[in-house]
Amino acid sequence: MKLGWHSIYLVGITPFLLNMGEAKRRKDLGLPPRKKRIKKDENKAGFISNLSAKYPFLPFILGGVLLTVLIVDLVNYYK
Repeated sequence: MKLGWHSIYLVGITPFLLNMGEAKRRKDLGLPPRKKRIKKDENKAGFISNLSAKYPFLPFILGGVLLTVLIVDLVNYYK
């Protein structure tokens, strides 16, 4: 009987498949269930994010001011 690569692969994995899961192992050892970790969602937004959330029209104002300054500077340059 010729063994293929898949047979060798299954032989190598079999011990891992036969092991019981952590919950069953803890139960057999008399340990309490593992406590679930509660992730606190502390997304500390940066200064720019807070500012843009508070004033959603601010980017348009800043863009308009920047465009105005650039146009005025361009006009003064070619005088």
